[in-house]
Amino acid sequence: MDPACTVYKTMNYLSKKWTVLILLELSKGSEWKRFSELKSSMKEITPKVLAERLKELEEEGLVEHRIDSSEFPIRSEYRLTECSSELMDVVRDLKHWALKWKINNEPCRMQDCRLCRL
Repeated sequence: MDPACTVYKTMNYLSKKWTVLILLELSKGSEWKRFSELKSSMKEITPKVLAERLKELEEEGLVEHRIDSSEFPIRSEYRLTECSSELMDVVRDLKHWALKWKINNEPCRMQDCRLCRL
């Protein structure tokens, strides 16, 4: 495949470990999420990798980052951009496809998307 291909480039950053899962966590609940909230909901990820992925996602325009210094301690917060919100629709479609065809996976325990928010 040609590295200049749009699919190649897109999959190059989306296929990195934790990337889509971080976006999924950001799509749940409140609009802005603190770094510590993301870390506590994704127990297996290291703080270093989470910080690296968030920076990469921000550079790709998939995540917005802001510093809230109105309180102490200062908060670093993240949210999805319009672009990544649309990407979550694609991920939902992927989930529905996987549930329909059961591609070598156990049936999702959260088939009601309202429960898993996907």
